[in-house]
Amino acid sequence: MGLFEQVNADIKDAMKSKDKERLEVLRYLKSMLMENKTSKNPVGEQDVLIRHSKKMKDAIDTYPAGSELQTKAIKEVAILATYLPKGLEEDEVITIINDIITSQGTPNMGSIMRELTPQIKGRFDGKRANDLVKAALGQA
Repeated sequence: MGLFEQVNADIKDAMKSKDKERLEVLRYLKSMLMENKTSKNPVGEQDVLIRHSKKMKDAIDTYPAGSELQTKAIKEVAILATYLPKGLEEDEVITIINDIITSQGTPNMGSIMRELTPQIKGRFDGKRANDLVKAALGQA
């Protein structure tokens, strides 16, 4: 079952259980997925989810601490997290980086990041991965 179908099924469950917050988030996610399907340059469903989740995580810091908007954004991130792929631990990413460095003859930052990014997309923070690559190359 794809993400779109899963969201549809969960919308029905949220309606039955009268979970208004979850229903609102899922309906918005569904609308973004539908809009993506009809766009000129559609991206993967997971990419839509990852982009929106990242946007909401960034929004949490922009709202005043303890405000209603911040609380709502935190809840939305938690709901979206249930649809994201399982996250990677830092030591797992370091292992991937070391494998890439070993497989490449003369690795550089760009070639490592090009190979690493698709493997960690949506599962680990890209900025933190960049720092780990720098540390592995001795550029930190």
